[in-house]
Amino acid sequence: MSQTPLWRIALVVPEAHAPAFAEAVGDHADAVSTFELEEGGNWLVEATLYGAPDEARLQSRVAVLAKALGIEEPRLAVENLPPIDWVSHSYQGFPPIRAGRFFVHGSHHEGIVPAGSIPLLVDAATAFGTGEHGSTNGCLQALDRLSRHLKLPRGGRRGALDMGCGSGILALAVAKRWRVAVTAVDIDPEAVRVTRINAALNGAKNSIRAQGGDGYNTRIVGRHKPYTLITANILARPLSRMAPQLRRHLKKGGYAVLAGLLNRQERHVIQAHRNQGLRLVARIPVGEWTTLVVKR
Repeated sequence: MSQTPLWRIALVVPEAHAPAFAEAVGDHADAVSTFELEEGGNWLVEATLYGAPDEARLQSRVAVLAKALGIEEPRLAVENLPPIDWVSHSYQGFPPIRAGRFFVHGSHHEGIVPAGSIPLLVDAATAFGTGEHGSTNGCLQALDRLSRHLKLPRGGRRGALDMGCGSGILALAVAKRWRVAVTAVDIDPEAVRVTRINAALNGAKNSIRAQGGDGYNTRIVGRHKPYTLITANILARPLSRMAPQLRRHLKKGGYAVLAGLLNRQERHVIQAHRNQGLRLVARIPVGEWTTLVVKR
């Protein structure tokens, strides 16, 4: 049986105009999305559809919109995508990953878990965090290094907090390495759902309590403070903005692992935490991303 070919439409525009162009090309597509290419700069508007688009009509619509907005007409890319077995492709795109002693793998992995490693079963899903991204990988390396000398109190939930838990991979890493309870919070209900699933798959259902909420204002977060260890793989701006709250929730002598920032953003994040009396003890660059470890 033949399959209708899949096509891709893409163009790069200034951040302020991304919604307008997404709406313009979205009328011609089955799905449309926008991605930040650089903070405060250009965005990629990308759409997919089954069957070839009316390229001349689409080009005309983009040209008219650009003129109305007073900007240079963006280059429109239209291409036919090759047929892909997306299940196999997804698995191939997520091979096992080593980060310190952590061994991250999907449920499709049939190989041997290396001796002495800490296995984390995390499938590519609808929440961020499978270990292949530089920020997540850096966090796992940081946790592995900290585990060589940092002791976390067992019992209760004052030991560790995973702020912005995503898939729950960092909460899992802490729970399995230190064998402690972890409080995990995310503003996205889907992330909370995925974290709970991953906790169950990894035999850590009773160790990780995941709840939705607004960061440090979430009731469960305040209930179990102060924490000896906090992980926060978010973004540079919210990390800097939340620095005062992090200090109030971090125990004296405790550590925080901060990520989600580009290399060029680390100075700003470091200064925001220094202003709160937190000291930088390690930085782990992975590609264009940097993970910071600070101590109160």
